[in-house]
Amino acid sequence: MAAGDGRIMAADDGNDSLRETGAPARRRGGWGRFCLRMLVLLPLIAALALVTGFVLFVQTLDDYRHAGDPPRAQGIVALTGGSQRVADAIDLLSRGFADRLLISGVNERTTRAQIARLNPGQKDWLECCVDLDHRARNTIGNAIETRRWVVDRGFEAIIVVTSNYHMPRTMLELDNAMPDVAKHPHAVSPADMDVSLWWRDSATFRLIGQEYLKFLMVWGRTKLENDPELSRLAAFLSRKPHSHGGIGETSGVE
Repeated sequence: MAAGDGRIMAADDGNDSLRETGAPARRRGGWGRFCLRMLVLLPLIAALALVTGFVLFVQTLDDYRHAGDPPRAQGIVALTGGSQRVADAIDLLSRGFADRLLISGVNERTTRAQIARLNPGQKDWLECCVDLDHRARNTIGNAIETRRWVVDRGFEAIIVVTSNYHMPRTMLELDNAMPDVAKHPHAVSPADMDVSLWWRDSATFRLIGQEYLKFLMVWGRTKLENDPELSRLAAFLSRKPHSHGGIGETSGVE
């Protein structure tokens, strides 16, 4: 019996040994399978989040189209990039929605007289109540120059005029530059582009897709930096936001 008991005990000891050496191997195998699943799932989750964000982004653009007139404010800022933006901004000014207008990002060679020729009947408003910013080269530059203009004028609320596809990124930049200033978007819908039908037109899809990616980059940058004028990431991700020159005077027609 003793010998038998010894054999049984030896067998049991062997099984314990196998269990002890097998457990780490199973844990290593389980960890490896988990990592493999994550390598597959994480890109799928990221892709799903990207697509969902894009759909919400497009919905936001379509909502701007039906927003109607903005509330009255002290100033209007129109970002260049389409003639309709300037025309709509001057129209808001002439209808009494604000007292003054900044056209930001005007080409250095563009004069007030040229803008007046593109907007017949609005020369008087351009002479009395419009400032031209020749410095901004991109959207972050628009935000910097708008902040300077708002601070100089002592404004507490402005209307923002730009294209609907450009509005989300513009509002991010302006909120980052001027968190305490009220901003009311007035989006311009390009006549040849229906954002709600982006899936039918490759050019529209490409434009909105590029703008969505830029929006994501700006969103990430503004989470890390709170002053666009001191932004190192902005200089790395885009062109220098300024050229030489400044905001033009309003007296007379150039």
